[in-house]
Amino acid sequence: MAMNLPSSRGRGRRAPMADINVTPLVDVMLVLLIIFMVTAPLLTAGVPVNLPDARAKALDQEQKPVEVSLDETGRIFIDKDEIGEDALPVRLAAIAASRAVGQGPQIFLRADRKLDYGRVMRVMGELNRAGLNRVALVTVEGGGDAAQ
Repeated sequence: MAMNLPSSRGRGRRAPMADINVTPLVDVMLVLLIIFMVTAPLLTAGVPVNLPDARAKALDQEQKPVEVSLDETGRIFIDKDEIGEDALPVRLAAIAASRAVGQGPQIFLRADRKLDYGRVMRVMGELNRAGLNRVALVTVEGGGDAAQ
């Protein structure tokens, strides 16, 4: 029985290697499998969330932010002045123009938890249309049902 072993004598050529080393391939596949197993549960968006409650800390502010509030009846307030829905775009454009230096003002949006989500999104759309993109949603600190 003769085996085809590479040797140093002869013509100086080595015999072609017919084996494939699959160990690195298996290692890479196992790492990719672990990455997909960890990230797949994070991609689901069906988690029920109670949005008005949060455990976040207060944001550090350089200047006083503008507060836009919606009460439980849907009335809109800028700081403490009541604004009609038809006058809101004009007032927001004035705020954006008066503070056009730098990034623009920080907006705190406070909305009652009983309001329709579409109503809050209409106000956020008006903020975006006016160029006021630094919007923070204000929530109750503690994550409990303290504000009921």
